[in-house]
Amino acid sequence: MSRLIVVSNRVPVPTAGEKAGGLAVVLHDLLARRGGLWFGWSGDIADNAEHDTAPAIVEEGGVQYATINLTPDEYQGYYANFSNATLWPLIHSLPEQISFDRHSLHVYRTVNARFATTLKDMIRPGDVVWIHDYHLVPLAAALRTRGVQVPIGFFLHTPFPSPDILSTIPEAATFLRQLMQADLVGFQTSHDAQNFVACVERLAGGETAGNNVVTCGGRTVHVGAFPVEIDAPGFARTAAEESDTTAIRRFSESLLGSTLMIGADRMDPTKGIRRRINGYRSFLDKHPEWQERVTFLQVAASSRQDVEIYKSLREELERLSGALNAELAMPAWTPLRFVTRPVARAHLAGIMRTARVGLVTPLRDGMNLVAKEYVAAQDGDDPGVLVLSRYAGAAAQLKDALLVNAFDGDEVADAIHRALSMAREERRRRWEANWHVISSRTPLMWGESFLDALLQARGSGAA
Repeated sequence: MSRLIVVSNRVPVPTAGEKAGGLAVVLHDLLARRGGLWFGWSGDIADNAEHDTAPAIVEEGGVQYATINLTPDEYQGYYANFSNATLWPLIHSLPEQISFDRHSLHVYRTVNARFATTLKDMIRPGDVVWIHDYHLVPLAAALRTRGVQVPIGFFLHTPFPSPDILSTIPEAATFLRQLMQADLVGFQTSHDAQNFVACVERLAGGETAGNNVVTCGGRTVHVGAFPVEIDAPGFARTAAEESDTTAIRRFSESLLGSTLMIGADRMDPTKGIRRRINGYRSFLDKHPEWQERVTFLQVAASSRQDVEIYKSLREELERLSGALNAELAMPAWTPLRFVTRPVARAHLAGIMRTARVGLVTPLRDGMNLVAKEYVAAQDGDDPGVLVLSRYAGAAAQLKDALLVNAFDGDEVADAIHRALSMAREERRRRWEANWHVISSRTPLMWGESFLDALLQARGSGAA
């Protein structure tokens, strides 16, 4: 079995007393099975980091974690500016929010080149390299120019835009050709994979060479959809156990008998929180009989506060939630509880189990695992209803959610009313269909399926 090398922007180095969750657990398990190395940024900033010639290495559970630091200029240009202020809105098809400058692009490429130089010396013949996400688009090409010829896979956890959107940044064709240095390029949905192929054809002069195969500049690359999964049975157990804790009982008592709706997101312009709150306000205006009978808890953990658009978003959401509560609240009823502090995953699972409606309405999302977690958290005998944006990757799998246009506040309002009014029989039928989808797949199956496809792509002639 080939040794696996995972490369990501940040590396979750094991820390005493802290337990990794989500994708970190899956990739660790894959690395432990195959023997492997996880390489990337440490999360630390140091003035002379560009002169470091060797990474810091920690080993635990048969897995090596190798990290390098960034300089302040690298952090600002590579991470804050180009990755998060340029690429993030671009790949989420929000071109009006893109901030672009040439210096940040240069720093982004320089950091990727430094990653490649450091990583090259750790790669052995027979290894398999798996690169993750938009921070590292040029990395496969940088490794190839340094003589690395082992199989390389690239997986994008976000959406991928159409050719018209991608072409709004300079040198889009260069980025595509750099991605084409991987042997397999994977996406969350078939729609994103199709967008990538269309971009290669229209912007980089590539051609479709068969089912899920594209050629460009002498390279033949395989393309596929590999939707990320959750441990649904495990999350269900956590939700059931947590719902019986004192903390959740106290939370439920604080609702004073009102029905709970929940939204749980990282605070980000792509998550559609502002439109979601407006949709909730529209629902309360259309159906005043629900006032004092429903409470909406929106968890929106702050993130990327060094990026200007994220600071502005927080200020706007605080104004919006404050105005809604000021206008509609009663002494014993707060219509919207807005929380910007992180909530522990287990505690959130318990809250999800008590919520009659889960609102997951991003404007664009690669997958959105919160949608799957909400389904998993439910009591199958008396489940809640998932209201899900059509523009989340999860909508391709969770077809029995109430699918909505996240840009249409009235449609969101109508879906909330339908969800709150839905008979138990229909709720159970919809939940069972969605549960069958998420419980039949595991995160480990996702990882193994990508690696199997990568080795098959390499064996079938990708070069």
